Amino acid sequence: MTINCKGNLIDLSTPKVMGILNVTPDSFFDGGKYRDESAILKQVSTMLQEGATFIDVGAYSTRPGAEYVSEEEELTRIVPIVQLLVKNFPDILISIDTFRSKVANSCLFHGAAMINDISAGNLDARMFTTVAKYRAPYIMMHMKGTPQTMQKFTGYEHLLKDILYYFSEKISLARASGLYDIIIDPGFGFSKSLEQNYEIFKKFQLLHHLKLPILTGISRKSMIYKLLNSEPSQALNGTTALNMIALQQGTHILRVHDVKQAMECVQIFEAIGKGTDSL
Repeated sequence: MTINCKGNLIDLSTPKVMGILNVTPDSFFDGGKYRDESAILKQVSTMLQEGATFIDVGAYSTRPGAEYVSEEEELTRIVPIVQLLVKNFPDILISIDTFRSKVANSCLFHGAAMINDISAGNLDARMFTTVAKYRAPYIMMHMKGTPQTMQKFTGYEHLLKDILYYFSEKISLARASGLYDIIIDPGFGFSKSLEQNYEIFKKFQLLHHLKLPILTGISRKSMIYKLLNSEPSQALNGTTALNMIALQQGTHILRVHDVKQAMECVQIFEAIGKGTDSL
């Protein structure tokens, strides 16, 4: 599988790593860490050196119960960061974590490469056509409700069947709007109970029926640290374990806070796939 990012064909037959850059004051793990230019540039440089193919920039925390952020505030936070990164890393492939078409449009105009939408277009009807205009890849995630209400919507008749039906509808609408480079994200932690998150892992192979690249984002999430009675700061080992399981299940992109450890997972996974002679 390949996706086209700003004229570059990215081959996903080897799994890729997406490094997370939150420029928000309230993200659950790294909120407030990257609020000045030097800290941002240092962190992005580190993630790129460690092997990240994509950098996912978000300016609106979507953790459960996150505070509402206005569109104007989101634009004020994120556009200067896109400009800063494009200026300092001309070949960077920036993913924009937003559910607003105006934010997506502005960031793509200023050099971002793809859009990561937690709502799959549900929260902004103009999202599909906006991204299609730039012929950019589009990550659509499964979620019900909004970041403020999503944990009220964890009732499913059949979890994986419901998720597959959701994606089938969204993919059809996206393609009708001119979107073709589509990546799906099952939305671990979004409108899911702890048990439901692990049910997705048990039945992960069903997601391949959609015949699209899959992104897995479980980095330091509550499905790990609540299970282990710890905190996000102590959830790296659990994250690494689940990242390797995700790779074994056929995920194409790992979205992570810790790029080095995720890249080590990919390297080991690839070595196993190529046989013991690689070790």
